[in-house]
Amino acid sequence: MKTLNYRFFLPALLAALCLFGTARAQDLASFEKRVTVKVLPNGLTLILCRRPEAPVFSFFTIVNAGSVQDPMGESGIAHMFEHLAFKGTDTIGTTDYPAEKAALAKVETAYAAYDAEFRKRVGRDPAKLQALHVQFDAAMATAQKYVIPNQFTQIAETNGATGINASTSLDDTQYFWSMPANRLQLWAYMESGRIAHPVPREFYKERNVVNEERRMRIDSSPIGYLVEQFLAAAYTAHPYGRPGVGWESEITQISATQAMAFHKKYYVPANIVVTVVGDIDPKSALPMLTKYFGSIPAGPKPLPLATVEPPQRGERSVVLREATQPIYVEGYHRPDYLDKDDTVYDAISDILSNGRTSRLYRSLVRDQKIAADAAGFSGFPGDKYPNLFAFYAVPTPGHTPQQMRAAIHKQIDLLKTQDVTDAELQMYKTRARVDLLRSLDDNQGLAEELGTYQLRYGDWRMLFNQMQKIDAVTQADIRRVANQVFTADNRTCAMIEYTPPTQPKKPAQTAATPAKASAR
Repeated sequence: MKTLNYRFFLPALLAALCLFGTARAQDLASFEKRVTVKVLPNGLTLILCRRPEAPVFSFFTIVNAGSVQDPMGESGIAHMFEHLAFKGTDTIGTTDYPAEKAALAKVETAYAAYDAEFRKRVGRDPAKLQALHVQFDAAMATAQKYVIPNQFTQIAETNGATGINASTSLDDTQYFWSMPANRLQLWAYMESGRIAHPVPREFYKERNVVNEERRMRIDSSPIGYLVEQFLAAAYTAHPYGRPGVGWESEITQISATQAMAFHKKYYVPANIVVTVVGDIDPKSALPMLTKYFGSIPAGPKPLPLATVEPPQRGERSVVLREATQPIYVEGYHRPDYLDKDDTVYDAISDILSNGRTSRLYRSLVRDQKIAADAAGFSGFPGDKYPNLFAFYAVPTPGHTPQQMRAAIHKQIDLLKTQDVTDAELQMYKTRARVDLLRSLDDNQGLAEELGTYQLRYGDWRMLFNQMQKIDAVTQADIRRVANQVFTADNRTCAMIEYTPPTQPKKPAQTAATPAKASAR
């Protein structure tokens, strides 16, 4: 055994010791006494965890549907529905729901007529299209009269809610906030209502917001555009190759009718886990929560995604030439989170990229000074399905993406040919344990972990098996996985090469535009 480098090991060890008291209170046996799980008759899973230290609670709703489930031709629809979830229900956000419902039906009829004419590749009538758009605008204006803007969020905030947010990843959709414990019933009414009774209120206005998100994050961002092209090259079949925000041509043609069809298919109770952590008594809370969440209509659980990405059989590359910051990115296909080596990839990522003592930082940034930043990380762009272990490096002035590539490959080759040190492996294990414990330290983090593990593994207790998986990683595992995965045929690379902007040509000299006389 090699001697540990205590200069680097000591800080992580001290952090672990600081959390020792927390760890003792957060072992599996302790949680089993405080966690209650109930699968309701409609299929929805409720998880309650009592933490009476403060009179508050946090919730985490996770829907087992993300952008990967976007139907073909409707990219961005999962993200769109996340936006709709804050528009209210049939009782919140409206002055007269029956009248609004009728008005929204007319909006859909008007949009369908406009969309049908717009999609004609032959014989589109511009005058008719304009007239249909006028009718569509008029229908939206009528429906808008019944809207109470932002009422859903305002009710929550008025009653003490903080951290109100949601997130759509490629793998799932999440909703969360924290609230005073005496508002638990109000929250249950609101959260169950937006699952059971969503309304496509202000849908087309929100569609424009989502399209603007795309313009900002991808179309107007060279790195965002590079990553989009990188993933499109890395995946030929699996939806991980599509942007989660969607393609502009599809975002701008998604209808509220399509969004509600997506909700009907994927927002069924059997596809949802709701976790509540905080100052709650499961004995008294569970009947009330069962009443609200049990009333959501049941539906068939969606079938798992069938598409499997075929093995890559040769290196793929994307090169953008622009007058912007150069960058180098590459990725290697790896199995999903259920793979026996999943924790080994975490170890590789940590050793290569965690902090200023990591290999990539020390080599490329500190010692060679050829990069401003460099890292390697797993689970990109998601981790529920086979994904990528990705690397990136940002060159400093005077250096090129090709130099980043060579420097990264040198570090990869070291992983393949030499065991990582005992100190590096021990540092990973210590940091991983500390990170896991910290994730359980606050109500919101614990709610997220319990809900996610219940959804992914069918049992929240699998969270506590992570310690054993972390401890089981060996130097031989790291070397074996590096040789299996980091191969040229399994690699996709992308880069931005700096190209000076083209200078506009001077107009030709004519009799009408005589040249200025030179100053003498």
